[in-house]
Amino acid sequence: MTTAAPGRPALRGAVGTARTRVEGRDKVTGAARYAGEIPFADLAHGWLVLSTVARGRIRTVEADPVLAMPGVLAVLHHGNAPRLNTDYIGMLGVPPDPTSAVFQDDRVPFAGWPVALVVAETPEEAREAAGALVVTYDREPHDTVLVPGHPGAYPAAGHMPAETEKGDLEARFGESAFVVDQEYTTPEEQHGMMEPHAATARWDAGRLEVVDSNQGAGWVQSELAAMFSLDASAVRVRSEHIGGGFGSKGLRAHQVSAVMAATALRRPVRVVLTRRQVFSLGGYRSPTAQRVRLGAAPDGRLLALEHRSLNQTSTVYEFVEPSAGVARVMYDAEAHRTANHVVRLDVPSPTWMRAPGEAPGSFAIEAALDELAERAGLDPIDLRLRNEPEVGPVSGLPFSNRNLAACFREGARRFGWADRDPRPGVRRDGRWLLGTGTAAASFGAGAAPSTALVTAEEDGSFTVRITAADIGTGARTALTLIAADALETAPDRVRVRIGDSDFGPAMIAGGSMGTRSWAWAVTAAAAELRERLATTTVIPPEGITVRSDTTEALGSLARKERHSYGAQFAEVAVDTAIGEIRVRRMLGIFAAGRIVNPLTARNQLVGGMTWGISMALHEEAVRDRNTGVHYAPDFAGYHVATHADVPDVEADWVDDHDPDDPVGIKGVGEIGIVGAAAAVANAVHHATGVRHRNLPIRPDRVIEAAAGSAGGAVDA
Repeated sequence: MTTAAPGRPALRGAVGTARTRVEGRDKVTGAARYAGEIPFADLAHGWLVLSTVARGRIRTVEADPVLAMPGVLAVLHHGNAPRLNTDYIGMLGVPPDPTSAVFQDDRVPFAGWPVALVVAETPEEAREAAGALVVTYDREPHDTVLVPGHPGAYPAAGHMPAETEKGDLEARFGESAFVVDQEYTTPEEQHGMMEPHAATARWDAGRLEVVDSNQGAGWVQSELAAMFSLDASAVRVRSEHIGGGFGSKGLRAHQVSAVMAATALRRPVRVVLTRRQVFSLGGYRSPTAQRVRLGAAPDGRLLALEHRSLNQTSTVYEFVEPSAGVARVMYDAEAHRTANHVVRLDVPSPTWMRAPGEAPGSFAIEAALDELAERAGLDPIDLRLRNEPEVGPVSGLPFSNRNLAACFREGARRFGWADRDPRPGVRRDGRWLLGTGTAAASFGAGAAPSTALVTAEEDGSFTVRITAADIGTGARTALTLIAADALETAPDRVRVRIGDSDFGPAMIAGGSMGTRSWAWAVTAAAAELRERLATTTVIPPEGITVRSDTTEALGSLARKERHSYGAQFAEVAVDTAIGEIRVRRMLGIFAAGRIVNPLTARNQLVGGMTWGISMALHEEAVRDRNTGVHYAPDFAGYHVATHADVPDVEADWVDDHDPDDPVGIKGVGEIGIVGAAAAVANAVHHATGVRHRNLPIRPDRVIEAAAGSAGGAVDA
């Protein structure tokens, strides 16, 4: 037995200090095992077979020849798979995507739809057999192309109202001294996480256990329990190490098919998606077609603002990419209208992807503001600061705090913005035209109920258990620092265990809400534990455990508009003869709440900004309109920014503690990408005098635009 008093003096102030990842050594030495690497006795392997037609019906699945192949154990398809329950609302408040409810009927709503799972003794045997499986189809006409003004478009709400409107828009446009009315497009983008989706399912003493790579073990557990009509206590999901997610790693076809096969065979079954299968089954950011209209008074003050966005979704599931939502937070006007519309096409279902809505929406609205600044003869930063709202433009709620102006002022100082010649196309460095651009960023700062357990151990250390997910963000390390401060002890005396649904319900790693939500629960549990320890003389061998639930504590958050903010700056060099664009430097200054761990926070922000470069210049998933199939769905054909594309990217922040959060946190996971593509595109315009309104700004578009500008055309 030991006393409750720590064996050495408690340390305060761990939050805010740079600390390497607590699991870093395990990751770099290979000791950390990911979902597709964990060994199981008697493990079988499943390989998904995906449809090759864009729309139709399955006529036949010729399973018998495949079942005769070496090592093949089963072929699951719509003719023999168990029936699933899909009539439920999931943890995130939406019904399940039927793409994950595999093998329920013979319909094929898009190319890449799961039509069968071949299970064999080895992954090589499963892959060979899956390739040999013959599936025939009755083809039907299909539509896979998103175009502005598509006749099938309709308003869709998602997690926010489909449309908002106030004031007389046309009257205010009529009064405006300056008007911008333009259309902007962004392409389909893929998550491209390093670790593809992988899951192993097994039954253990009547309980289903799934070892998975996901963004919320409790999320996947609740979905599987509902889909297979099981009691939640009969399902356990573990996800200790995740190699990236970005919004993609929720319930997918691989987990459901693995559970089906494990149930049929009564042995563990692992299903791992190939990179090409991830392009079809892992979700993606929908392409968007956006129209932005801005009307301003002579001093640049906005009188009218309209932002309309259209995205595609599948015919089996409605997903809204809420790109017009960013205008509801960032800029006000006497007349203000926003709308998010969708159109159902014969394509896979899109899903959440880092800064859903804000990333493509900020490109359109921030590029339009740049155009307005040019027409009004105003500095782009000055224009934005003149249009700082006093309350939420649509909600009318007060801001918890809004330090966007501080971000712009600090960023302008460090970037050297005051020395910028506003005239486009005048700076040169040999064959390169040089330009600089800027854009604003925002992302919501919410929190969701979570449960945490904190145990005071007999040896004077502490163990924290919470169903958090570390998708590469450094969540374990952040929670270690937060718990250490809350317990008034040193970080090396705190062990944080995550990624196990048995620890209770908790927010997923997403929406920049993970660390904030988990920290709230951990802080509450730690505070109660300290009260218990103050009256305890002896800690028993099993320790003293306190469990917290933050459901009621979060009620006050809805009374204010809460966001992280940022100012993005970019300098580019453009060779119009060959279409090459080089980002020479980027700077992002953010107001993202209290920074828990500067080391991992900066990593997140720089990663987001790098993705913004990629979004502006490289990323574009293209489908063959005749087949609905991607061209080159892999990292050879889908281009992303690499080291040579990112010579100098710097991220920093201003003081911005959230006054209503127990730790002062907002969130940094998404804000880094918001506005980054717009800053690059605005810099390209400043360099060349040509406005690119369609991403990515490929070399062929630069060359074509340069040729067109000689004849007076400026829209690329």
